[in-house]
Amino acid sequence: MKPGKADRVRKHLFFLALSLLFLSWAAVPACCQRGTFDLNVGEVSDQYGTLPKLTGAVLDMNGYYVIKKPNPKKGGPSILAGGEIRVPSNDANHSKEYAVYGGVAFDVHNFSFGADGEVRKIILPPATIDNQIVVRYNMNLFELPVVIRYKFGPDKRAFVQVQGEPEFTPHYKTPKGTVVPTPHPAFDYGYTVRASVGYNFGKWYYAKATAETRYFKFASGLGNPSSLYNWKSNMVTGGVGVRF
Repeated sequence: MKPGKADRVRKHLFFLALSLLFLSWAAVPACCQRGTFDLNVGEVSDQYGTLPKLTGAVLDMNGYYVIKKPNPKKGGPSILAGGEIRVPSNDANHSKEYAVYGGVAFDVHNFSFGADGEVRKIILPPATIDNQIVVRYNMNLFELPVVIRYKFGPDKRAFVQVQGEPEFTPHYKTPKGTVVPTPHPAFDYGYTVRASVGYNFGKWYYAKATAETRYFKFASGLGNPSSLYNWKSNMVTGGVGVRF
């Protein structure tokens, strides 16, 4: 089987397995609800170095599942796991992303405070400079997002969630088809901040809107020609989800 065809088959099987998994979870009775899954669409804008800003549509899928709930008498944190898949309408201009995480969350009255350990893969698009195509390295990141959530309003149906994390030195992965690898860019600093507002409709469904800003800064040098790895990204999405 050709490499490109094999990749497409694996992706189709992955999405099929993910869909079946969440459909099976959605059949759990309301009294046992332990997680969420949502589909969001919107707009993402990316600017690399001094290149023009590029804007396009994006699909963002998020889900989590509470593996263990706290003891009603003794208290303690919930233990949860989840993931995210981000697919742009044009992956020649914008990154594709896949993430999985696990962490803990503490509930205090209307607030929830959590911290996760997250692994994220970012497939960066190529760049064209002076009619030459420059293929960027893909990045595998370890992240430590802190999440704060607040529920309010009648029956605590409305919610606001803020998530932020510093970015650490990426692990670089050479894209397929690269003939002569260039030096790795030297990471300087980076951060990601995400905020969501939403509303729960009844037992099963909710809607939410999300805004995210992200910045990566790399040192100048052979590994970062024309500052092609310096990356500022903004994303705004809206979507609906199911509680299971």
